[in-house]
Amino acid sequence: MADLVEYKPRTAFPGKLGRTVAESSPAWPEPVRAKEGAPNIIFFILDDVGYGQMSAFGGLVNTPNIDRLAEDGLRYTNMHTTALCSPTRSCVLTGRNHHSNGVAAIMEMATGYPGYDCRMPFPNGMLPEMLLEHGYNTFCVGKWHLAPAEEGTPAGPYHRWPLGRGFERYYGFLGGETNQWFPDLTYDNHSVSQPKTVEEGYHLDEDLADHAIQFILDAQVNAPDKPFFLYYAPGCAHAPHQVAKEWIDKYKGRFDMGWDKYREVVFQRQKEMGMFPADAELSRRDPDVPEWDTLTDEQKQLYARFMEVYAGFLEHCDSQIGRVLKALEEIGELDNTLIMVLPDNGASSEGGVDGAFNEMSSFNNRWEKLEEILPRADELGGPASYNHYPWGWSWAGNTPFRRWKKEVYRGGCTDDLIVHWPKGIRAKGEIRSQYAHAIDMVPTVLEVLGIEPPGSIRGVDQSPIEGVSFAHTFDDADASSEHHTQYFEMFASRAIDHDGWRAVCGFPGPSYAEGAKKGRKLGDEITDEVLDDLDATSWELYHLAEDPAECHDLAEQHPEKLREMIARWYVEAGKYKVLPLDATLFQRLAADRPRITKTRDKYTFYPDLSVVPIGNTPMVFNRPHSITAEVEIPAGGAEGVLLAQGGVAGGYVFYVKGNKLHYLHNYLGLEEFTVTSSVDVPEGKSTLRYEFEPTGKPDIGNGRGVPGRGQLYINGKLVGNTDFPTSVPITFGIEGLSCGYDFGEAVTHEYDVPFRFTGTLHEVTVDLSGDLIEDDEAQVRKLMAQQ
Repeated sequence: MADLVEYKPRTAFPGKLGRTVAESSPAWPEPVRAKEGAPNIIFFILDDVGYGQMSAFGGLVNTPNIDRLAEDGLRYTNMHTTALCSPTRSCVLTGRNHHSNGVAAIMEMATGYPGYDCRMPFPNGMLPEMLLEHGYNTFCVGKWHLAPAEEGTPAGPYHRWPLGRGFERYYGFLGGETNQWFPDLTYDNHSVSQPKTVEEGYHLDEDLADHAIQFILDAQVNAPDKPFFLYYAPGCAHAPHQVAKEWIDKYKGRFDMGWDKYREVVFQRQKEMGMFPADAELSRRDPDVPEWDTLTDEQKQLYARFMEVYAGFLEHCDSQIGRVLKALEEIGELDNTLIMVLPDNGASSEGGVDGAFNEMSSFNNRWEKLEEILPRADELGGPASYNHYPWGWSWAGNTPFRRWKKEVYRGGCTDDLIVHWPKGIRAKGEIRSQYAHAIDMVPTVLEVLGIEPPGSIRGVDQSPIEGVSFAHTFDDADASSEHHTQYFEMFASRAIDHDGWRAVCGFPGPSYAEGAKKGRKLGDEITDEVLDDLDATSWELYHLAEDPAECHDLAEQHPEKLREMIARWYVEAGKYKVLPLDATLFQRLAADRPRITKTRDKYTFYPDLSVVPIGNTPMVFNRPHSITAEVEIPAGGAEGVLLAQGGVAGGYVFYVKGNKLHYLHNYLGLEEFTVTSSVDVPEGKSTLRYEFEPTGKPDIGNGRGVPGRGQLYINGKLVGNTDFPTSVPITFGIEGLSCGYDFGEAVTHEYDVPFRFTGTLHEVTVDLSGDLIEDDEAQVRKLMAQQ
C-alpha cells in the first residue's frame, strides 16, 4: 500500500504511460475515505414519546439505557419538533423545515400545494446522501414514512425509499405505523416476511435491533476503519402499544395514582433534575381531560392498565437500544459514536378520552366505549389488540406542557434530546437549555465532522440548510443559542418562537372544549372569515424565559409585541411555503393524488405475490363491488384464503373452509359479519364470486359505513345471501392486501395464518364498477331464511 500512487478522481493521471508496462508506472483513483478518527453517527428517533415520560427526563417509565446516555452525555431541555412524525423526520434528515420539504403533515395527507405535496424535493438532500460522499456507510432501520403513500408499492418508483435517499441498507416498514407482532416489513427495496412467528418469540423491536447490529458488524468486519451513520427509528411508542405481558406486568399498580398526580410527581422530579427552576409553574388543567378523582373504579382500573402497557412497551424498546449500545461497546466504538436521541413529537392523543382497544376505530370516526374495552383489558398489548391509551395520559406524558401531538402548544412540539459522544464532548451529565429544533441536527453533525453542506448531490443543486448548529454548546453551558426564530404550523394550529417569546394560536381552540364554544371542531375547514377571527381574537403570548409551560397569557399586557410576533409568523410562513392553511383531516386523507397508473375499476391479483400496500388497494368502502376468483379444486376438496385485507383492527377475507365458500367482514374488531354458501364448492374448475350491494347510506360521522347485502355465487349461481347492518367506513388500517394467503395477522380467528389456498388459484379480480348480477328474488328470500 505504501508504494501505491493515488490521485483525486477527475484530475490528471500522475503515473507514466509508456509503450509497455515495463516503461510505465501505475496510479490509482483515490477511494472515498472518511477522515481518520471520524465518529460514527446514530440518530435514535422515538415515536410518540412525550417530554415527561422517559425516566431520563423525569418520567415514570424506566429507560435505563437512554438514562445512561444522558448521564454520560447532555440533556437538551429546550428542543423542538413539528408536532407530527413525517414532518419532524423530514427535518431531522435534511436540516430544512417541514413545509420546505413539502411535508406539512403525514404522507397520507398530501395535497396539491408546494408545502403540502409530500414529494420531498431532491434539492433538499438528506444527511446520508451527504455522508456517502465523505466515506461513510449509511444504514436505516425501522420506520421510514417519508415517501408518498402512492409510491410505496412494488411498482415503485423507488427514488424516495431509503435506498433512493442515500441509505445503503434498509430494514423496516415504509408506512407510519405497523403491528409489532405482525409487521409489514421491507428489506432494502422488497417486501419480506417476518423471520419467525409470535409463538416463536417474535417482536418487531427485537428484529430491528438484530438488523441494526448485523449492519454495524458486517461493516466492522470488512472495513473496521470506516465510520457509519445509523438512522434507527423503532415503531415504539406509536400505537399499537404491543409487548409481551412480562414487560407490562412490571408496571402493575404504578399508575394507579392517575394522570393528575402523575403530572405533579414528574414535574417535581424535573425540578430536582435541574430542568426547571424551583418556582416554575405547571401548566393548567386541560379542559378536555376528566379529573382522575371523578372517574369510576372501572375507569381507573382500565385507564391505568392502558398506561402500564405503554410503559412496558417503551421500556422494552429501551432494552433493544441497549443491545445496540452493547454491540458498539464490544467492538470499541461506543465512545467515538455521536448519538442523538429524539422523539418525533409529543405524546399522542389518538386514543381519545377512553382509550381504544383498536386504534383504527378512531380513524373511522368510531370511538369505542368503556363497556366494549373493559372485558378485554387482559388482552391489551397482545396479538389480539391494536391499542392506544386515553388522552389523559397524553396530557400527563407531556408534563409540564400543554396539549399533545398534532398541536403546537409546547406539549405537541417540545421534546427531549440527548446527545452522547464521550470522545468528542468533555461535559457529562449536564443540562443544556439553548433553543434548538429538529432542523438543527444536520448542521450540527456537519460542523462536528468539518463538512460543508454540499453544493450539489448527484448533479442536483442543493438548497440552503435552514437549521443552525448547536455544536458550540457541547462544552459550554453558557453559550448563546444561534437559533433565534422558529415558526410552527400543524393542521392550522400556529406558533412562533423568537428570542424567548412565543405566540401561539390553537385550532379549533386552546382545547377542543373551548373550540366547541365558538362552533369549531377538530378537522373543520379554515375559511377567510374563520382565519380573520382567529388572527383578531385567538393569538396568545408567552414569555418562555420566565414562563416555560405557557401559564400566563400576556397578549393584553403587550399588544404591540403580539402584533410583532403575528407579523413575524406570516413572514416565516411566506418564506417556508406554509400557506394555504388547511385544518382538515379526513378530506386530506381522501384527497385525489397523482398515481403512476390511471384510475381503474378493476384490479387483478395473483396468488403468493408480495402484499399490496394499503395505498394501492381497491377502495371498496361504501360502494357496490365484487370479488371473483378463478380456481381449480382437487379431488377431496381444498381450503384457504382467496383474498384478504386487514387484520384484527378491521378488514375482509374471501376464503374456502369446510368445503364451503365464505366471506367475512371484520367491523373494526368489534363485530364480524359473515355470509356462507349453502352448498359445497365443487371439485374441478369453478368461478367463485362475492358481491356487495349497498342497501342504505353511510353514517360516517358515527363511524358506520353503508349497510348492504353480501352475496356468494358459485359458477354464476347464487348460493349465499346475508344483510350486513354496517361496514367499515373509511379504512381497514395499515395492513395491505394478499392473494392466496392472509398476510400478517388474521382477519378472523376462524383460521390460522397464513391459511394458504391448497387448490389452484389462477387469479382474483376486484371490480368496483358496480356491475352486479341480477338475482331471482325468490332465491334471495330462500337463502335469507337459511342464514
